[in-house]
Amino acid sequence: MDKLLIRGGRPLNGEVRISGAKNAALPELCAALLTGEPVTVRNVPRLQDVATMLKLVRNMGVQVDRDEDGAVRIDAGKLSSPEAPYELVKTMRASILALGPLLARFGEATVSLPGGCSIGSRPVDQHIKGLQQMGAEIVVEHGYIIAKLPKGQQRLRGARIATDMVTVTGTENLMMAATLADGETILENAAQEPEITDLAEMLIAMGAKIEGHGTSRIRIQGVPRLSGCTYRVVADRIEAGTFLCAVAAAGGRALLRDARADHLESVIEKLRAAGAQVESVPEGIRVQSQGRLKAQTFRTTEYPGFPTDMQAQFMTLNVIAEGASHVTETIFENRFQHVNELVRLGARIQVDGKVAVIEGVPRLSGATVMATDLRASASLVIAGLVAEGETLVDRIYHLDRGYDSMEKKLRQLGADIERVSS
Repeated sequence: MDKLLIRGGRPLNGEVRISGAKNAALPELCAALLTGEPVTVRNVPRLQDVATMLKLVRNMGVQVDRDEDGAVRIDAGKLSSPEAPYELVKTMRASILALGPLLARFGEATVSLPGGCSIGSRPVDQHIKGLQQMGAEIVVEHGYIIAKLPKGQQRLRGARIATDMVTVTGTENLMMAATLADGETILENAAQEPEITDLAEMLIAMGAKIEGHGTSRIRIQGVPRLSGCTYRVVADRIEAGTFLCAVAAAGGRALLRDARADHLESVIEKLRAAGAQVESVPEGIRVQSQGRLKAQTFRTTEYPGFPTDMQAQFMTLNVIAEGASHVTETIFENRFQHVNELVRLGARIQVDGKVAVIEGVPRLSGATVMATDLRASASLVIAGLVAEGETLVDRIYHLDRGYDSMEKKLRQLGADIERVSS
């Protein structure tokens, strides 16, 4: 099993290119199932979750070709099996995103209930309720969601859907399904993340009629068919935010090429308040940090608020900052699993329910730690970059699910980090 060995204490200087967003690429690969024409998705990151998604669609009879430059060509013209089996879904929750496109185009779909990181409950009932409002008949049996159109009904029907909670994948699934529905669909209480806006722009490039993406109310006018297109995935804001925190914690000066500052306003605001210099430039984002930063209290919430996917990374920055801080996690109930591992490195953290109370320490000391989920693994890497001595991060398969060549990019910035096998 691979691990990361980090020798801390080096500042980070130079530049790296931020990869395409995992959370945009995965739904966009599923969107290619909505048409029988070839679709090319560019700037797709090389991640384990992407590999799983491509294996999933190949299993359906879809032709998939991948170039070295990150372009993926998908031809679903001969899709033979609108089914996502458990064996391919169990490690990745995003597999549920195949449900809406398959049902909309073929009138039926069988998708296993998903897996993914163990960070808390992420129910798919909002997906099911929304598709039922669009006329689908859905049952859950033996761990599978089995969906079909009623006898005699050719297409899903447009509907006004107000979800009980803000759900990113729910919004994406229902938006994709609505593109081929008969009539107009209005999604109320829609998620507003940049990845949803990016998916909508790709669907529009395929011929969909969508308005209001990026707001809480999305309007979709169904069309009879969608066409193929070529589309470039937006840069990954969470990868960019992770590197911002790494440079801020370790010190130094770096350019994050292709990063979008407008997608990270809440994180950048906290970094500036902590004492880091962050600047939006035409090439991306520049970040500079000198000396010990000031701890920042924050609360995770839906976009455009502070993202839950950046909570662990910023907590690591608070651990070595000057002063005390509170971190409140409102999205997932099990997203403090990295705390015990940070404590092993010398952090002072107390958890009370949804709140972590952090007392900054002058330094951390290297140790062997274990990653428990995707973003927790990133937080431990940042901790290792600033800790004295050697830090060994175990179970980095979590990291490989969401970061494209993270250790290589950190070495480009001057970090002493290597992948080792046990």
